[in-house]
Amino acid sequence: MAFSLRLVEETSFDVQTIKQYASHNYDEVVGFYKTNFLRSAFQPIYSIAHKRVVGYEALIRGQNSKGNRISPYDIFSADKSERAVVFLDRLCRYLHLGNFKFVGDDINWLYLNISPTSICNRHKYGLYFEDLLEEYNFDPSRVVIEIVEHPINDEQLLMDVSDYFKSLGCLIAIDDFGAGYSNFERVWKLSPHIVKLDRSMIEQASRDKKVKDLFPGMVSLLHQAGSLVLIEGIETEEQAIIAMDSDVDFVQGFYFAKPMENLKIIKDCQFPFDTLFDTYKEMTMEREKQGQNSITFQKNLIMQVIDRLKNGESLEEASSPLKEEESVIRSYLLLPDGRQVGSTQLSDRGMDNVDARFKPLEDAKSADWFRRHYLRRAIMHPEQIQVTRPYLSITGGHMCLTMSILFNSSDGEKVFCCDLINEQ
Repeated sequence: MAFSLRLVEETSFDVQTIKQYASHNYDEVVGFYKTNFLRSAFQPIYSIAHKRVVGYEALIRGQNSKGNRISPYDIFSADKSERAVVFLDRLCRYLHLGNFKFVGDDINWLYLNISPTSICNRHKYGLYFEDLLEEYNFDPSRVVIEIVEHPINDEQLLMDVSDYFKSLGCLIAIDDFGAGYSNFERVWKLSPHIVKLDRSMIEQASRDKKVKDLFPGMVSLLHQAGSLVLIEGIETEEQAIIAMDSDVDFVQGFYFAKPMENLKIIKDCQFPFDTLFDTYKEMTMEREKQGQNSITFQKNLIMQVIDRLKNGESLEEASSPLKEEESVIRSYLLLPDGRQVGSTQLSDRGMDNVDARFKPLEDAKSADWFRRHYLRRAIMHPEQIQVTRPYLSITGGHMCLTMSILFNSSDGEKVFCCDLINEQ
């Protein structure tokens, strides 16, 4: 049975108009359209650090007269007229706020979606949300407004809408970031309190190591922009571990809890975070142990090179212990001001993996690397080997990490650097 909307001809969809299409049915508020009806479902959102629920996303569920479910997609695509979308969007929010009180949670957040059509036409159909909060006596500080990552031609309008909800005391979240139309420009403009990473990102991260490696950097950038980060769509323990490893703040998905229509049990929805943390800590410590063993071996080789450099050997002679080491790509010397001294020494592996496409970047004599953290950290901690995080090498177009150390040679201070292939 097709889902259909029956709309009256009102020009204003205010709270009282919307209320005509909703009915209290025992312990829930249901919206009716002919013989079809809508109800709320809520999916818990967890804080990893707190190991507990901190919010719920409100989701709509539909059913026809035969008791068959109607998908959310069919609900919203049944009538795509502007009036129908705005009406349905407002009715959903009315149902969700009315039903949320039956959850019995008077502290945590309620996440509400707002359609781009409603955003673009918010003045056309009368005031609504502020009156809706008053209707239910609901504290706006507990509402997270989710703005879907969707093309909106008037970015100023989007900013005005965001500012409006902020002025009410609500939090703002950008939803589905990383899918389709998302970009960091919207993050800079809207300054959302929360960014929700689309489920497709965690799915790709579990399949593609490159995407997985990018996750922590993306989360860090969003944190630096002033936003907390939520990953949605987590369905496996592996994906949960990736989320934890990326330093996200919140998680959501079937692995933790499915959306629930039984409003009486939602508040008691717990997850065994202690068990998950035990697994995460064990995996992390084992990885750190293996990495430390490898780094210790490499540090010992580098100290052999430093001793030989201090004894007056050339870089080519002194770096011979590194030549056959499988993890080493190249080594080079810098002055404390960042300028490279002489040519770069490639290991056997470095020679075998020379990419002709990056030949314009190959010759680094007199290049200035002062911008690199590994140089400045070495200067700040003389005679101590510093190790970077993985990064993209400009001279080879591959991921690497660098060990660096400032030492005194016969002709002054120098910084020895050794690039290692990143295989983690």
